[in-house]
Amino acid sequence: MNRFGRFLPRRAQDAVHIWRVRTRDRLLFGGDWDIRNALPERFVRAAFQIVLRRDPDPNGLQNYLTVLEDKKLTPDGVLDELITSMELRVDVPYQNVLRSLHQSRCDFVRMLPRAARILDLGGTDQAEDAGALVSMGYPYPFELLTIIDLPGGQRHDLYGYMASSETVGSRCGPVQYRYHSMVDLSLYPDASFDLVFSGQTIEHVTEDEARKMLAEVRRVLVPGGWFCLDTPNRRVTALQLGAEVLTNPDHKLEYTHPHLAGLLTDAGFDVVGAYGLSLADESMTNGEFDVTEVAAKHGVYAEIEDCYFLAYMCRTPASS
Repeated sequence: MNRFGRFLPRRAQDAVHIWRVRTRDRLLFGGDWDIRNALPERFVRAAFQIVLRRDPDPNGLQNYLTVLEDKKLTPDGVLDELITSMELRVDVPYQNVLRSLHQSRCDFVRMLPRAARILDLGGTDQAEDAGALVSMGYPYPFELLTIIDLPGGQRHDLYGYMASSETVGSRCGPVQYRYHSMVDLSLYPDASFDLVFSGQTIEHVTEDEARKMLAEVRRVLVPGGWFCLDTPNRRVTALQLGAEVLTNPDHKLEYTHPHLAGLLTDAGFDVVGAYGLSLADESMTNGEFDVTEVAAKHGVYAEIEDCYFLAYMCRTPASS
């Protein structure tokens, strides 16, 4: 802020700042706020810098200027090409490991089976009334999604958000909230759900409680119903933080793949798919956790034991 700006009231200072930003944008984008309507070369350069985090090479720049001039692609088409490029997927790593891990979980959620009646254990989204399953991209319409979570007074301070009402709408269908422990599913009749999802929740209860929860999950699922879950992989998180520290102060137990797969089998589930989310194979080989590796290697992988999260797709027997 210059000497003149320093003596203005705060609201006036903010107005001066906004005016300066808008003036800069007018000069940069040819007088239009929408980057897609900027002068072609400025648009292409800005698109590369924002999406691929680099300047365009001369051939790439000239190619896109030509296709824009010939109207073979619109600006939106150029953005689509950059956003769906293998360069973005493979060579442009996330800088924020938490966003990278979240993207991996979203990839897994999109793999979940179609279901009409869904129970989500602890599925509150801290910013979205429709819940985590919907906000992370569950792709299918449903008849009803029931989210259970602890009442407000029983939650850790990290999880204070509660939905605005007991029933809300979503792009996939109606969502209802019920507030109680996920260990006790006695409110729900036998065979009342097609899919139960536990996204980053089983680690919040003890092993004894988890065994009770799994027995209840099997009871409320229809024959052939699905139980899908993801959770931190203790083999990797122990390397990251040490044997005595868990990744979240509210966690009770973080599982290795053999441990959790055994619990699922003991509960009577068939483990149809076991996947890893966000690969950390170089870290495991080197014996030193590398956060930049995990941030870069988002996605769903076959090597479950070398990934930051464990993820499972399980089914109950087709007949009781």
